[in-house]
Amino acid sequence: MACASSLGLLMLAAVVSTATAQLSATFYDTSCPSAMSIIKSGVTAAVNNERRMGASLLRLHFHDCFVQGCDASVLLAGNERNAGPNLSLRGFGVIDSIKTQVEAACKQTVSCADILAVAARDSVVALGGPSWSVPLGRRDSLGAATATQVINSLPPSTDSLAQLISAYASKGLSATDLVALSGAHTIGVARCRGFRTRLYNDTNINSAFATALQANCPRATGSGDGNLAPLDTTTPSAFDNAYFTNLLSQKGLLHSDQELFNGGSTDSTVRSFACSAAAFGSAFATAMVKMGNIAPLTGTQGQIRLSCSAANS
Repeated sequence: MACASSLGLLMLAAVVSTATAQLSATFYDTSCPSAMSIIKSGVTAAVNNERRMGASLLRLHFHDCFVQGCDASVLLAGNERNAGPNLSLRGFGVIDSIKTQVEAACKQTVSCADILAVAARDSVVALGGPSWSVPLGRRDSLGAATATQVINSLPPSTDSLAQLISAYASKGLSATDLVALSGAHTIGVARCRGFRTRLYNDTNINSAFATALQANCPRATGSGDGNLAPLDTTTPSAFDNAYFTNLLSQKGLLHSDQELFNGGSTDSTVRSFACSAAAFGSAFATAMVKMGNIAPLTGTQGQIRLSCSAANS
């Protein structure tokens, strides 16, 4: 495997500006200086209790930002949570618990949207991944998105590479950001219903890999739909670059995963990240900051919720 291009990619990722005009990493330094340590402690305890929770909290942030921006709308009880793509979301209780502790330290100061952004970063760090400075100052939405908005905003695992690139571009994210953020699948699990079609219909899948998974995911729809499989079978609980190495061997669990390495325009990026964990880590951090700046509410927009699961009365 040739790795000559990885250094150049790492340097490129390092010089990409992650500054935002509206948000600041020091936003709570004076108003709630203990907020960051409270969030980190809560996340670390949750991940230590259940390693999978790190992936769940990271996924919550993604599902929040891609639907009407990073405004904590996904945390509101009902509504968005009941849309098909969000039914398997987890970690709401962890965020609620952290919010309660933050409120005790600094009443109505730190937004749920910011807690979610920081929790995503701290989850990655807790599982051995890179760290980054999280720009802060988001405010919380007054309401949730509709089910139609959720479905139209979150790219399904059946998408082609062209569809994925288009979906990410609509959020201001590049093809490199797409590949880097997909690397979050180096942790977490997926349900049989999400990869069944790939196991039995896709041709760009390692045969032994597919056969091993078929035992836990039968061909018949409705049979074993909720059975889980790790998105990265190599190191499922460690945030590393094994996801990309798996793609080189056609061992991507989801159709959309393997689309990133299937003779298309992102093949070289996947190779670079497979060669260099540092290149992946740098690009992932850059992409997370960019994703966290999708249409945030700032200034006097929205509100600072007292409870993450309900708008203020």
